[in-house]
Amino acid sequence: MSAATTPLNFGAMTEVFQFLMEIDKLKSVQRRTKVLGTERQENSAEHSWHFAVAAMSLAPFAPEGVDINKVIRMALIHDIVEIDAGDVLVYDLAARAAVHDQEIIAAKRLFGLLPAPLSTQFLDLWNEYETGETPEARFALVIDRVMPMVMNLNNQGQSWVENNIRLEQVLARNAFIADIHPELWLHIRSHLDNAHQQGWLK
Repeated sequence: MSAATTPLNFGAMTEVFQFLMEIDKLKSVQRRTKVLGTERQENSAEHSWHFAVAAMSLAPFAPEGVDINKVIRMALIHDIVEIDAGDVLVYDLAARAAVHDQEIIAAKRLFGLLPAPLSTQFLDLWNEYETGETPEARFALVIDRVMPMVMNLNNQGQSWVENNIRLEQVLARNAFIADIHPELWLHIRSHLDNAHQQGWLK
């Protein structure tokens, strides 16, 4: 929250509204993928919404026992740290490693704006997603990785082409999907091979 901004008083809810105003900044974090049919880059808030709706829509195809409501909550908060740390291309491994500590600090700051116990609940959920060890976190990560690929497949490989991404990079970063959702990976792999043939992936 800007030091120049005087928080509005909402009684016991004041910290919640301060948090909500702070995370409005996520709308200004631009990603590499453009909104389909436009020349405008999507922002991280739009991506999080798309991810959450994808989780709802793919619920019938989720692995048995996955709590879709938790996956949706992960989708909505997973990129809030980008307010402080920025968006980093998933295929830029050096940048991904470099930003990791910044994201942890950002998570503590941003979720720390909430009152207890909400602050702990949000931080724990973000950490669960980042660790990727629960069925919900693994399915969430699948969707988070699949959606940009599907966007590219419907956009002539826009962000792949602009960032000189190779098929081998996409396969290496996303092959884990085969272990979590083999059927989905079979479809994705076929489309990636076609994208390579089209020249959308090097």
